[in-house]
Amino acid sequence: MARPRPTPFGVDEEKPSTARIYDYYLGGSANYRVDRETAERMIATVPDSVAAVRANREFLIRAVRFLAGEAGIDQFIDIGSGLPTRLNVHEVAQAFAPDARVVYVDYDPAVRAYGDALLATNESVRFVQQDLRRPDDILADPAVQSLIDFDRPVAILLTAILPFIHEAEDPEGIVAQLRRMVAPGSYIAVTHVLDDPRARTITATQRQSGTLAWTPRSRARIGSFFNDLEMVEPGLTIASHWHPSKDPVVSGQGEPTEVDDAKLNWLLAGIGRKP
Repeated sequence: MARPRPTPFGVDEEKPSTARIYDYYLGGSANYRVDRETAERMIATVPDSVAAVRANREFLIRAVRFLAGEAGIDQFIDIGSGLPTRLNVHEVAQAFAPDARVVYVDYDPAVRAYGDALLATNESVRFVQQDLRRPDDILADPAVQSLIDFDRPVAILLTAILPFIHEAEDPEGIVAQLRRMVAPGSYIAVTHVLDDPRARTITATQRQSGTLAWTPRSRARIGSFFNDLEMVEPGLTIASHWHPSKDPVVSGQGEPTEVDDAKLNWLLAGIGRKP
């Protein structure tokens, strides 16, 4: 009989984790029964959430391919990174830029427990446990400072994280602070859910389950995160429309996300460049 996998220190198996729920959506195995039950409730109420989560991950992979392969970026800070999975940011970036450096940032202890173990073998990769709501702490973290040269362009990845920052926490101000602290030629990539009935239903389920809840936003509000940045074509758009690819990249069964605007039109994505 196989021995049960030990629970990493600081991980609560009885409380659902946003990162582990996301892992379950992507077909991963770093999740527990409470995460799977919560995810299944979300899927039951909003079946389109499966396609949206996978489209979010696929955008991230395409964005990193563009940034490393076309824009010449070799430094990445992935904030709200979630658990390691297939085609992580450092794997995609280093396929185009072998010396690319990547810092993963997440405040969830579950992410740190798995991240430290899975990323420890790559000297160009770090994980830091920090909170997006304190951007100064992220950029001043010793691990970030040791790996990232802020005198050169860097890509900051904010995929599926800004919806968890409430208006009272000033998400626009947080992104503006990150923009100010990076060099000209840097990029910021964002995905965000629109204020749509499906997003509001997911928010209600999150609150009932005791996990972090989304703040869905209007297109104009999401666009404000790119103030003073030069938008990369095609601008702020449905995530699956941003440099679309036919590659089957993230489904646990190796199947591509079905490109169906009706399913995916509530998830926007864009990349802006600091002039």
